[in-house]
Amino acid sequence: MNATTTRGALLAALACVLVGGSFTANSVLGDYPYAGGQFLRYGLACLLLLPAAGKGAAGRLRALTPRQWSRLALLAAVGMVGFNLAVLAAERTAEPAVPGVLVGCAPVVVAVLVPLLDGRGPQRTVLYGALLVAVGAFTVQGWGRTDGAGLAFSVCALAGEVGFAVLAVPVLRPLGPRLLSAAVCAVAALESAAIGPLVDGGGWLRRPDGVETAALLWQAVVVTVVGFVCWYMGMQRIGAERATLFSGLIPVAAACTAPLVGTGSYGLPQAAGSALVGLGVALGSGVLKRAGGPRRSRERAFRGNGRPESRGVRVPERPE
Repeated sequence: MNATTTRGALLAALACVLVGGSFTANSVLGDYPYAGGQFLRYGLACLLLLPAAGKGAAGRLRALTPRQWSRLALLAAVGMVGFNLAVLAAERTAEPAVPGVLVGCAPVVVAVLVPLLDGRGPQRTVLYGALLVAVGAFTVQGWGRTDGAGLAFSVCALAGEVGFAVLAVPVLRPLGPRLLSAAVCAVAALESAAIGPLVDGGGWLRRPDGVETAALLWQAVVVTVVGFVCWYMGMQRIGAERATLFSGLIPVAAACTAPLVGTGSYGLPQAAGSALVGLGVALGSGVLKRAGGPRRSRERAFRGNGRPESRGVRVPERPE
């Protein structure tokens, strides 16, 4: 892997590990109004991200077309506000593992959907790696009890996870990771405030207590500011297909941190699932394919009396 690909993989991995570890923070926000929590989380994240958006941020935002603004609104509604709402709704009648398993199928959907939208066929190695990641996520979490409503909302959560990656692709280039994260957080905060009275009534926003404040700060500063920027920087370098492979690390990170707060255990199934996720990521990202590449290339380059064979004019690599 070259330096750009390696950095992209590490950034995507870090983002997904942070999201997986954030499930511990979610567990202490069960009594806080949903829309109010989303409003505080994304509003604070936007304020923190704006100074890091870079010069010319206002001009880049003004240059967006109405269609691109609509895509940002859809990205916030589907991939952020809607995703979190779907997970909460699913867990009312389904065990948490059910939406977790469905969301774990996101790499497979993205591996097929992104190439089709781009007018090309899916890459077999990415697709096979995504299937391994999905099986690994299922092994880590298992399957829980559910009903029709829980399953339906879990499918909605899967759509939100896919949308968070796919919908961002056309606006990532003109905005960049930092400004995109700031803009989509601002839109998500406005959308949360709009649905607050409908979802939670007049008490949709209240002052959080000490524990809730700490959890919201973690969600805003670490998971959203750091996690979103790392995710989109990684996606910018390795593409949505390969970046989404790392979402398999979300249940792995959740399983690893659960014993720290006494909400779960890490045993043989979790270890086996983690290994499958790692194998799927390595296969889909091209690590396994590239492992023997340099040696084979050197062997092909030398012929006869150990002299390097001429390869003609070298095509320079595209700069990062």
